[in-house]
Amino acid sequence: MKKPVNFWYVIPLLVFVGLVTFMGLGLRHDPHEVPSPLINHPAPDFTLPQLGNNQTLSNRDMLGQVWLFNVWASWCVSCRDEHPILLKFARDYNVPLIGLDYKDRPVDGEGWVNNYGNPYTKIAEDIDGRVGINYGVYGVPETYVIDKKGVIRYKQIGPITDEVLKSTLLPLIKELQQ
Repeated sequence: MKKPVNFWYVIPLLVFVGLVTFMGLGLRHDPHEVPSPLINHPAPDFTLPQLGNNQTLSNRDMLGQVWLFNVWASWCVSCRDEHPILLKFARDYNVPLIGLDYKDRPVDGEGWVNNYGNPYTKIAEDIDGRVGINYGVYGVPETYVIDKKGVIRYKQIGPITDEVLKSTLLPLIKELQQ
C-alpha cells in the first residue's frame, strides 16, 4: 500500500519552481530599458534661455517638425562618447537637434561646445534641472524623439550609438516625417 504524499514536503519544491520561473522571465528583459510614461504623450512645455545668447527657446517653437531633444551636460562622461555621433548626425541629416544643457553652468556648457563642436540647432539652459525633471530625466545623456504635433515617440536612455542611430532613431524619424 502506497503512503499518501505529505503536502508540506511539496511546498518548498513549488516555491523553488516559482522563483526559478520569475528569475527566468526577468532575464528576458533588458535592464537598461526603462519604459517612459511620457511615450505617446505631449512633451512637457518649457520656455528656457538659450545657451550663448539672450533669446528663449520653447518646445512649442518646434511644432510642425520632427526633432530630437538631447539632454546633456559638460560634467557627463557618457556625453563625450555620444558627442561625435551627434556631430555626424547634425552633419548628415536635416533634422533639428535641440540640446538641453542639464544642471550645468552656462560657462561650462559654452566651453563644452566650443571645445568639442556644436551639433545642436539650439541649446536650452536647464540650470536648476526643472525641465529635466518634467521629462523624467534621471541621468544624462538621454534623447527624445518628438513628432510634428509635439508628442514624445521615443526615449533613448544613455548615449546614442551608431547602431541605435541606424536601427532605431533614423527609421523612426523617417516614419514620423511622412
